[in-house]
Amino acid sequence: MRLYSWLDTHPLPPPNSHRSLTNSGSNKTQQVSQTTLELREASRGSRGISMVEFAPLFVPLERRLQTFAVLQLIFSYLALHLICWAVFIGLLFTRFWMISILYAIWWYLDRDTPWQGGRQSAFIRHWTIWKYTKDYFPISVMKPAELDPSRNYVAGFHPHGVLATGAFTNLCTEGTGFSSVFPGIRSHLMMMHWCFWAPVYRDYIMSGGLVSSDKESADHILSRKGGGNLLSIVVGGVQESLNARPGAFKLVLRNRKGFIRLALTHGADLVPIFSFGENDIYDQVENSPGSWLRWFQDQILKSIRCSIPLFYGRGVFQYSLGLMPYRRPITTVVGKPIEVQKTPHPSQEEVDRLHQRYMKELENLFEAHKLKYNVPRDQHLEIC
Repeated sequence: MRLYSWLDTHPLPPPNSHRSLTNSGSNKTQQVSQTTLELREASRGSRGISMVEFAPLFVPLERRLQTFAVLQLIFSYLALHLICWAVFIGLLFTRFWMISILYAIWWYLDRDTPWQGGRQSAFIRHWTIWKYTKDYFPISVMKPAELDPSRNYVAGFHPHGVLATGAFTNLCTEGTGFSSVFPGIRSHLMMMHWCFWAPVYRDYIMSGGLVSSDKESADHILSRKGGGNLLSIVVGGVQESLNARPGAFKLVLRNRKGFIRLALTHGADLVPIFSFGENDIYDQVENSPGSWLRWFQDQILKSIRCSIPLFYGRGVFQYSLGLMPYRRPITTVVGKPIEVQKTPHPSQEEVDRLHQRYMKELENLFEAHKLKYNVPRDQHLEIC
């Protein structure tokens, strides 16, 4: 067990930056590398958990707020929907039962909204907590090309990662200033439809721009007149999340063509998005193909179309083990749109041809930017 020194109490800097501390008088100038903490954080996942490393007692308030912001995000992912169900049912057996009854009436009247574009809230998307979430890693968005607000878009987001953290922060909040980076574009992100079955939770996730991952939902958004709609789909889904671990670039894409057909049907331009660092924020229990764990996860996936990777990161008050992600940068690069001509009834040949072009553009996007984000030159995408 050991406690870290002054370096641990200061926020992460931009890559390759250094801070110089100069003492007055005869004291020597000390060069303190701010990347030391970053490298230390990056190496924690590979050292095992044989030695508990506690967080320092005194750290800047800014850093504590960042940790709290990400903690509430993980809580929202993993437990909030269950708590919403528990409260909704529990209130029925108290003198506050009318609250659940009134909400049930509202829920019934509003039941189709997740399939009709959702209900975004600019107020919630601009919450300050999302800024702290972004700064924890940090997360940023990059645009090599503009998106024309007069067009509608279908975006493929890669990779899924464990919890699609970059996708949510960039596309469902204003933490990275999405509306300023892409003025005139209204962002939606598709999410598994069962997430919209939880009372109150459904309203919360819709406020950020999340919509049900059904064809009906996609058709509604892409049929809107006037353009400016970006419908993002994490193409690899939960199957791809089972491959998410630091240094992995394996995408589930070769047989995923539904989003291509969707783009052709509506004449929506295709946008490849690659999020560098998305797989680096968590480690995962070894589940290579052929292992008993992977077999078990695959069986669950086939049965209920959902599976959970056994992931781990750091803790809140210690750095050795927990469900908090590592502080590692995520940079989401939004590629140049691929122009798509509207084809109401595309043939399989047309779908295959556009799919091949999309995969090629995604590979080009990855190759063009990988060296900026510390991906080895000989590392390439593995598409399966």
